[in-house]
Amino acid sequence: MIRLAADENFNGLIVRGLLRRNPNLDILRVQDTEVSEADDPTVLEWAAREGRVLITHDVNTIPRFAYERILAGKPMPGVFEVSDSLPIGQAVEDLLLLAECSEEGEWEGQIRYIPF
Repeated sequence: MIRLAADENFNGLIVRGLLRRNPNLDILRVQDTEVSEADDPTVLEWAAREGRVLITHDVNTIPRFAYERILAGKPMPGVFEVSDSLPIGQAVEDLLLLAECSEEGEWEGQIRYIPF
């Protein structure tokens, strides 16, 4: 199972749904950490240090900063871009499948869009 981090603007209903379905899921909300209100590069650096795949709805800036990390040869455990138009139940199911069936390091250097 992989470790997740939900960025500050990520839908809290999805986070709660994930934890309701799997209370053992290792997920942190960025606003509950020391990088609360930090800029995107700082959040991505923190996620890399923590070994957490970042889940986000931000398709405007996160991918650009994530690709910059990859091109610079810096660690980037992965980003899951979740469409904010995706129904909450489907987002929960898709993220649970990814979290529970993936191994640590599997998404290194990758940005994936959900739904696939």
